[in-house]
Amino acid sequence: MSDENSAFRQFLSEDMLDVLVKVGLIAIMGVMCFRIFAPFMNLLLWGLILAVALYPLQQRLAGGAEGKQGRSSALLVLGIILVLGAPTVMLASSFAGQIYETYEAFSGNSVSIKAPDPSVADWPIIGKRVYESWSSAAADLPAYLATLQPQLGELSRMLLSSAAGAMGNVLFFLGALIISGVMMAFGESGGAATERIFCKLTSPARGPSLHTLTIATIRSVATGVIGVAFIQALLLGVGFLFAGIPAAGILALIVMLVGIIQLPAAVISLPAIGYLWWAGGDTTTNVIWSVYLLIAGMADNVLKPILLGRGVEAPMPVILIGALGGMISAGIVGLFIGAVVLAVGYQLFMDWVNQSDADIDMVADGSTAETSSPTA
Repeated sequence: MSDENSAFRQFLSEDMLDVLVKVGLIAIMGVMCFRIFAPFMNLLLWGLILAVALYPLQQRLAGGAEGKQGRSSALLVLGIILVLGAPTVMLASSFAGQIYETYEAFSGNSVSIKAPDPSVADWPIIGKRVYESWSSAAADLPAYLATLQPQLGELSRMLLSSAAGAMGNVLFFLGALIISGVMMAFGESGGAATERIFCKLTSPARGPSLHTLTIATIRSVATGVIGVAFIQALLLGVGFLFAGIPAAGILALIVMLVGIIQLPAAVISLPAIGYLWWAGGDTTTNVIWSVYLLIAGMADNVLKPILLGRGVEAPMPVILIGALGGMISAGIVGLFIGAVVLAVGYQLFMDWVNQSDADIDMVADGSTAETSSPTA
């Protein structure tokens, strides 16, 4: 008995202390690694997301040849930069330039406003107030702006901050795209390492399926959320441009952002249709462009069920809820992280449920066999 107590005390005093020291050192190392990695986390996550989404296209360019992985990745990245990067830089520069020009024009009191039509006062509910404010601004704009100085000061600071952030976001995207090219060049070895991590965290039988589910979810969100928003922004942007609506590029960018956060594009297309009829012009042309903008504004209702959740074992509502919840919690990158986490969690939960059902069926079959077996 005394020998057992001695061994137990030795375990508590020596072995337990050794375990606690090792765990503490591991925790300190993990915290240090995370702090070093944290400044680059968003950039590397976006690079990984782009790499996973673009990898099938890169493999088509490589043709399966191992020696062409680096060249095909570089070619794909350069092509995307030329096709998307250059117009994006131009759009962001135009957006920033228009904000600065507007700010300088208002600061220099060089903006003039045409007097409103008397019919504006007949608008329901807001007509009289709009007419009075519009008339004051048309008569003496500097004096009218002076009455709004606190609000305009806050608005100008917000617009200038948005203009500065526009170019920063473009440079961030280009950096993530370059990192994704490096990841795609080593995609095969990286994919094998990721699959081993999944197997280590779960089991050798379940790891490959969860790895496949993660990749499919990222690609599904890329096409079902980002892709649909881009397609809709492109359709409406072309319509805005040819219909003669001012700032068509900026409106197209707003449509894409609205689509990513899962708001209906009609919040942009319907006011644009109203502007068409308010500005006058040929009735037939207005009808044609109104119908086009209305249809393009509702295109996501058709595209999203087709593309979102395609090729993923988890149901489409699970992917959509995960994307929205992740975006609310962690921003745009949360679209992918939230969808992946919820899809993997759903798959693990359903595996557990199905396994429990199988155990119940086995018990039931065993009980039935015992009941039906002849007794001696």
